[in-house]
Amino acid sequence: MKTIIDQFATMDVNGSTQYTSKDFKPENDVRWCLGCGAYSVLFPVQKFMPDLGVPKEKIAFVSGIGCSGRFPYYMETYGFHGIHGRPIAIASGLKVARPDLSVWVVTGDGDNMSIGGNHFIHGCRRNVDLNVMMFNNEIYSLTKGQYSPTSHKGQITKSSPFGVLEDPFNPVKVAIGTGATFVARGYDKDRFHIQYLIERAARHKGFSFIELYTNCLIFNDEAFDGFTKKDVRDDHTVNLEHGKPVVFGINHDKGIRLNGFKPEVIDLNDGYSVDDCLVYDETDATLAYVMASMSDNPEMPHPVGVFLQLDKPSYDENVVNQIAHEQEVKGEGTLEELLLGDDYWQVN
Repeated sequence: MKTIIDQFATMDVNGSTQYTSKDFKPENDVRWCLGCGAYSVLFPVQKFMPDLGVPKEKIAFVSGIGCSGRFPYYMETYGFHGIHGRPIAIASGLKVARPDLSVWVVTGDGDNMSIGGNHFIHGCRRNVDLNVMMFNNEIYSLTKGQYSPTSHKGQITKSSPFGVLEDPFNPVKVAIGTGATFVARGYDKDRFHIQYLIERAARHKGFSFIELYTNCLIFNDEAFDGFTKKDVRDDHTVNLEHGKPVVFGINHDKGIRLNGFKPEVIDLNDGYSVDDCLVYDETDATLAYVMASMSDNPEMPHPVGVFLQLDKPSYDENVVNQIAHEQEVKGEGTLEELLLGDDYWQVN
């Protein structure tokens, strides 16, 4: 039987609400397919929310269309289920109008990188203070298996029965190249790492983008197993950590060094040491782009972790400051003055 403490959030000595993860779990049934990688994002988000230190009425989740679009229904916060490709536009308007809110966007590779691509690049460029989580399963799942902008060249899908002819988007490179100030990548088989990335994104002031590899059991199963399964991931993924040498391998005996702007794998058992490895700097946008490019090369380990974090004023912060400046210089003004403007006719 549930106790009062289980059913309701407790109060601290100052009278403010102290939440638990249960307070962010609605009574709705989660209706993703069993085995969907999205579960591995939902649970860390619900677990982290109490640590955010923000009242539930000041948290909003905005989504578009796709399997990821159901996310707001599974969070006991405010939410908005938008139309296809528009969650960043909706969330940007919300954040500018209400900069006091913690605004989260949940989108997918089709929703965000195809019809929503223009909103995505300008959200990055403007540096709106949003936390964007993109579920990337490299397929259109909700509409039953067409190829998406992140599907691999040659991939067989319902809409590419002879293989995809196009090179895919690399979402992390797009985000870095268009000005996002926090960029990261995780995958569904490592929930603890996802929770770490979510916390880092939440603490960042500006546009935070996390690409999350989420397996689609039905239409694109095992898409990421080549570098995320437990028995291979140590040798085929590299976790980027600020200020630390880029070392990987089950025995930590491999590293990455730069030959000019080209990353190379070195063997630490064959004439090289940790001192020869690249020491990662997450404040270097050029380096972040170079490392993100590694995932385009199947011969290289797949980079995950925080690629980039930069300090830069956010768009919504600039809007608030601009309004305050104009009010200071020109006064509050009136609605009549706004409607009439500087040039009008008065008819008697």
